[in-house]
Amino acid sequence: QVQLVESGGGLVQTGGSLRLSCAASGRFYASYVMGWFRQAPGKEREFVAAMRWSDSRTNYAESVKGRFTISRDTAKVTVYLQINSLKPEDTGDYFCAASKTLSVGLPTGLKEVYDYWGQGTRVTVSS
Repeated sequence: QVQLVESGGGLVQTGGSLRLSCAASGRFYASYVMGWFRQAPGKEREFVAAMRWSDSRTNYAESVKGRFTISRDTAKVTVYLQINSLKPEDTGDYFCAASKTLSVGLPTGLKEVYDYWGQGTRVTVSS
């Protein structure tokens, strides 16, 4: 089992920045893929970014490329999501997830293959 705890959400103005954190504990392996997803009110949960822990290869949703950056601290077993130039449409609950599925190529953005999920952290962007 892997436990994931997100933090760093909050209320920010349009154009502002946030850094979300996700601390992993438990049976975490370097083969895992770590992902960030978000869910706006009344909408489906969508992929935002992912990183394969073993080689730091990343993958981003087209809608966030250039504004979002996923990174990690291996010593802390923590993955981050830096969000810049926030827009009102970025409002939602942001979830961290871990996938045990071995992957080649780009880290997966399919939420169905993620095995562990955090409780989410809320981001609200005011206009």
